[in-house]
Amino acid sequence: MPRYFALVPAAGLGARMGLALPKQYLPLAGRPLIHHALATLCAARRIARVFIVLSEQDKVWDQQWRSADHAAFDDKLVALRCGGATRADSVLNGLQRMVESAVADDWVLVHDAARPCLSQAQLDALIDEVGDDAVGGILAVPVADTLKRAGADGRIDATVPREQLWQAQTPQLFRYGLLREALEKSRGVTDEAGAIEALGHRPKLVASDACNLKVTYPSDLALAERILLNRTLLKGTN
Repeated sequence: MPRYFALVPAAGLGARMGLALPKQYLPLAGRPLIHHALATLCAARRIARVFIVLSEQDKVWDQQWRSADHAAFDDKLVALRCGGATRADSVLNGLQRMVESAVADDWVLVHDAARPCLSQAQLDALIDEVGDDAVGGILAVPVADTLKRAGADGRIDATVPREQLWQAQTPQLFRYGLLREALEKSRGVTDEAGAIEALGHRPKLVASDACNLKVTYPSDLALAERILLNRTLLKGTN
């Protein structure tokens, strides 16, 4: 039976946050931001192993991660120091390093390090709904807001119809062999689905929700913390 692996590219510097510390290590609800996504992935019983792709120059991982209580992840979490210049490079480098663990038909869930609020329910929905699909699929949210295309002068050029538009999230779930082939042929994509599409395939869209947000700006940290703390409170009342 095909196995499931998770791959988390975490070699970025988080420049848009405007902080010296890479955003994946910023404090969030009492833990480093990256802890929350890794905890969810490592707790998933169907995921055999979780690979995190780090920059070779990353000195924070050992200083911050190993100084905290993360020992429970050690039997499932593998750090790969092979981060690239772009997300696509990091994911491809990670896939290439996974060659001794994964075979072509195994599934790989690629997840953003900066999406700390992924829930087990969202993860299970993606795996269940993709099932044995020939292509794979991604978590995504239908676009709800009116979209405007801007001109170079900062004024509206056009209103873009939002019907049939979805905002891509992660994890994005594809077969190891297909995903590796796709990224080897398309290095300029911003997500894995884009590389799969470039091969002529049409990934499945699996409905998620806005709680699976990506932390990009400082204000996103406060929102993510509220989501995580509220989730903890709800668990405590059940």
